[in-house]
Amino acid sequence: MKLAYLLNAYPMTSTTFIRREIEAIEALGQPVHRFALRHWDGGALVDPDDIADQGRTHYILTGSKAALAKDALLAILAHPLRFLALLPLWWRVWRNAGRKFIQHVAYLIEALAFYRRTRALGIDHVHTHFSTNATTVAMFARRMGGASYSFTVHGPDELVPGEPAALSIGEKAREAAFVVAITRYCRDRIAQEAPECAGKIRIIPCGIDIDAFPFDPTPPESARVICIGRLCANKGQVHIPPAVAAVAEEFPGLIVELIGGGEDEAAIREAVARHGVERQVVLQGWASNAHVRASLEAGRAMLLPSYAEGLPVGIMEALAIGRPVLTTRIAGIPELVDAGCGWIFDPGDEAAIAEALRGVMRATKAERAAMGMEGRRRVEERHDRRKSAAALVGAFKGAEAEG
Repeated sequence: MKLAYLLNAYPMTSTTFIRREIEAIEALGQPVHRFALRHWDGGALVDPDDIADQGRTHYILTGSKAALAKDALLAILAHPLRFLALLPLWWRVWRNAGRKFIQHVAYLIEALAFYRRTRALGIDHVHTHFSTNATTVAMFARRMGGASYSFTVHGPDELVPGEPAALSIGEKAREAAFVVAITRYCRDRIAQEAPECAGKIRIIPCGIDIDAFPFDPTPPESARVICIGRLCANKGQVHIPPAVAAVAEEFPGLIVELIGGGEDEAAIREAVARHGVERQVVLQGWASNAHVRASLEAGRAMLLPSYAEGLPVGIMEALAIGRPVLTTRIAGIPELVDAGCGWIFDPGDEAAIAEALRGVMRATKAERAAMGMEGRRRVEERHDRRKSAAALVGAFKGAEAEG
């Protein structure tokens, strides 16, 4: 079959897991045509593999706008009745969103161009990640007679109250060949929004390259805790400085290293200064995957005090290496993390973050090794990307067979 992936922006430093998913699918002998609506505008890519994949990606909004308009016009002229039949669906999606009329006109134009370009390549099926504008484009292209499509729902933004309806997840699920949920939590939320589509929702967890994260059965006596992720309100890093300050006297050697960048950097730096933990809370900025892996290997644990997540790949990576995880009791995280492999607490609870830090710093090497072994077992069982890729390829081929 001819398979395409369509993303909003690709590659991105925060969505390396999508590139790895594509690589795992291709390792099974299934080529993937990469499409994105636009280049990522969040800064320079730092990982060499992301940079290389950018050169393999077809961009809908990059290049001649005249060519984009021409593709859209030719699609309408070739199939005027299909275009007219698409307009009521487009209208519902726009009305559901309740905003941005011009943006939704743009989605329609992008869909017409995407339809033309994928039809020229003979694409049989399109897969997208997140139920946002790339899935909207894939759905509109399907209505024009294009390839069948499926999409993966992650959360958190897609699944907050009111957002599934605003994103037309119900419409997208009904039009899709199938829907992928990365956790049971995701599946249940999608089924609430589109109960008639419950039978086409498949739980396929995100996976990691297990071999790239060798298990360390003897954790180091490190006082360094690693926090990986975009610096933003949803990740809750602003709560780290006061939590570190609360335990600094007992653990003067503790260092929390934040790897990532984002709009909350100034607020986090202000909190660091206000609590006097400049030596103990270190902001490293974005780093390559190799640097992240090396930091996890050298660290004592991973900390992620998020308010909103799906199920972070970074947690899987830390557990795969054998490092316990300190994180929040939200969405799909409790399906992977509990007291057997880490510490789990409510978001925004700085006292609980401090207590988790005390727990991991007081834990003996044997206790941390036991947590590491259990974390590795869970990731091998549930989050090996080879298993996830095989499940996805099976689903794609099933969609092709069903037409």
